[in-house]
Amino acid sequence: MLGGIYEHSEWVAHSFVASTTTTTSTSITTMTQLANALKTIVNDASKEQKLQLLQAHPDLCQKVSTTTTLSADSQDEQAKSGLQSSLTDTEQEQFTKLNTLYKQRFGFPFILAVRNATKYTVLAALQGRVTRTREQEFQTALEQVHNIAWMRLLTKFNLQASTCQGFLTCHVLDTANGCPANNMRIQLHRLVPAESAGLVGTFVTNQDGRLEGGPALKGGQQMIVGVYEWTFYVADYFASKGTYTAGTPFLDTIPIRFGIDNPDDHYHVPLLVSPWSFSTYRGS
Repeated sequence: MLGGIYEHSEWVAHSFVASTTTTTSTSITTMTQLANALKTIVNDASKEQKLQLLQAHPDLCQKVSTTTTLSADSQDEQAKSGLQSSLTDTEQEQFTKLNTLYKQRFGFPFILAVRNATKYTVLAALQGRVTRTREQEFQTALEQVHNIAWMRLLTKFNLQASTCQGFLTCHVLDTANGCPANNMRIQLHRLVPAESAGLVGTFVTNQDGRLEGGPALKGGQQMIVGVYEWTFYVADYFASKGTYTAGTPFLDTIPIRFGIDNPDDHYHVPLLVSPWSFSTYRGS
């Protein structure tokens, strides 16, 4: 189950199994804890082992038909990213040239978790990172390897409701009137994955500007890794408060698109809003 989580590097899984069988109990009960345990094994390995792990990865955007070294997971990831099918001949040539320059400079292939990346993201990352120092790229490449491992874990295991600890919350603050934005209508849509896309729910904020009834998503089958979008009906809210807005509101509805990567985490998305401005961030 764990052998292919780190590309062509089963020693990570072997080390993990050996460490768990030599103890009488284990404290690993969530996917996050499992991922962290594997990550620790890699981070504690020798520099030579880490280099071999990096070198085990294929050239990104390399045509699957031209290599036999791509693991099944790598083939699946590159195929799902759409990179190979969307590259023009000119773009393929550009990627090949940059990949070659990158390997010559650093001694390992360019690595990026591409499952959710576009070709523009990959090209921007490759163009920017090829100019960095070897030590900087060594650490960045390892972090990308950990990202790839995390995504592979999520696809390997069917998470059960009892093992998902994450939840999604929201808080709206009215910066024009200096108060929580109570009684504001908000909708949450899931955009990705496509098979579960659609309206998740419609909510109204309470007196504290938070969602009435608690989190919008909470554990189990609700907290799915993917892309989501809040829609805040701010013009309706300011109309209810008698706050001045233009005849055609400058801000009518505010969509905020964000990603959930870990179903064990707490994702908090605050909105600070006036009729003329807004800001958001990942809160705690």
